[in-house]
Amino acid sequence: MFVKKEDCHPTQLANGSVRTIKGYINDMMVVELVWKKGQEGTVHTHPHRQCGYIISGKFEANVDGKKQILGPGECFYTEADEPHGLLALEDGVTLDIFTPYREDFV
Repeated sequence: MFVKKEDCHPTQLANGSVRTIKGYINDMMVVELVWKKGQEGTVHTHPHRQCGYIISGKFEANVDGKKQILGPGECFYTEADEPHGLLALEDGVTLDIFTPYREDFV
């Protein structure tokens, strides 16, 4: 499978960030998020394992109540149903990888 930029359709979320699904198969999904300073992905859970990779910007990641400042090239991982959230400390872009894919996103 190949995914071209023109085939992706950005969606603005309630918090103002912009989510673009970059592709998925049964057991994996890749999602790009564009953030503005101050936007927050509030602490939540879901039945998917996740890796959040910071492409640009600075973020405060909260995984199971533990907080860490992350920048470009750094990431966080969550187990299924583990509480987590993200706060943009500056404008930036993240890449989320989910397994299995997020049916609720498609």
